Amino acid sequence: MLMKTNYIIDFDSTFTQVEALDELAKISLKNNPDRQKFLNDIASLTNLAMDGKLSFRESLVRRVQLLHANRDHLDILIKKLKKKVSASFSRNKDFFKENSKDVFIVSGGFKEFICPVVANYHISPENVYANTFLFDVEGNIVGFDEGNPLSEEGGKVKLLKQLNLEGTIYGIGDGYSDFQLKESGMIEKFYAFTENIQRESVSSKADHIAPTFDEFLYINQLPRAISYPKNRIKCFVVGNVPNHASKFLEKDGFQTIALDSIEGKDLSDAGMIIFENGIEFTNEQIKEASRLKTIGYLGNSKHKIDKDFCLKQGIVLFDDKKNKWRNADFIPKRMADFINNGDTKMSRNFPNLKVPLMDNAHRLIHIHENIPGIMAQINSTFRDNNVNIVAQFLMTKNGIGYVITDISRKYDKKLLTELKSVAHTVKFRVLY
Repeated sequence: MLMKTNYIIDFDSTFTQVEALDELAKISLKNNPDRQKFLNDIASLTNLAMDGKLSFRESLVRRVQLLHANRDHLDILIKKLKKKVSASFSRNKDFFKENSKDVFIVSGGFKEFICPVVANYHISPENVYANTFLFDVEGNIVGFDEGNPLSEEGGKVKLLKQLNLEGTIYGIGDGYSDFQLKESGMIEKFYAFTENIQRESVSSKADHIAPTFDEFLYINQLPRAISYPKNRIKCFVVGNVPNHASKFLEKDGFQTIALDSIEGKDLSDAGMIIFENGIEFTNEQIKEASRLKTIGYLGNSKHKIDKDFCLKQGIVLFDDKKNKWRNADFIPKRMADFINNGDTKMSRNFPNLKVPLMDNAHRLIHIHENIPGIMAQINSTFRDNNVNIVAQFLMTKNGIGYVITDISRKYDKKLLTELKSVAHTVKFRVLY
């Protein structure tokens, strides 16, 4: 019998992109003449507590006093927070559905706004442990339940002792109170979640840094929305590339690294490369870049990159032939769309293919030499493994075939090995 695994997840700056009390203050203090001063004070108190430089109880008392909030403000906050769920949590909604009994939200925040937000992710109020507000007869927030252990310093440790959960316990969070669970020996592993904010005082003590929830699921071999975390795909930004271009890819979750030129190990590690206009990328360099999936060139790549050689290596090239997109996100967006969806629309060398996203399916990409009978081999592999094809998209260009296949979620992993082994395969990957 498999041992049960419990997932203890923080709310503020982890499950959501923001600190809820900071957001509540922006709402409740909207018309206050000293609004900015109050907001700065509340944000400072939040950070001091999260870094372990101020007791959580003192931080909480002082923040609630500064709020001047009521029930109507909470309704506005909840609507806002539902739109601010961290991207990697949002795309892994199925994980929460399948593990709803084992996921616990443990937070120094407040149930009044946490429960309505996490309910959309199949997390019941019984699995939410947080503080509760105290209201006066007019609905104004006047304090909180000071008997709740989560309002105290080390409150998460005290709560877990009371819960006495059976099985393995993993903790995911961004703050000092989350790390205290590991420090106390209450959990097996602590994952510092850095998608929204990275606190060095916390990350330096974590068992593992998780830039996204995808990363956490990946290293624990748990079902996830995408097969390979984007934060693990190295995107090298070579030359004088406008800052907005690299920021676009960084915001989308890719690991961006700025270089003056690219060679050696950087070539072999590259999953994506975006070049300044004028830089040459030779066929010898392309050969060394065995993991390279896509190139973005901020100008006309003619005479600088051999697009046909890239095609034969299964590398999708996007460029700006007329130099009209340098000050836009056209190139990085095309690159991201290819990595995220498989889209090759407006590429310089691949067939132009734009496909819809599919729910409840896995998407596989197969790039191959376009010879007679190869699609029959690919589809026979699906048939022999009893795999149902939900949708399939195929285009060819200059002797290369590009096929995207969406399949039902349940399949044996040997299917992937067999697809990679089909004769004349150039590249194969599981997209999600």
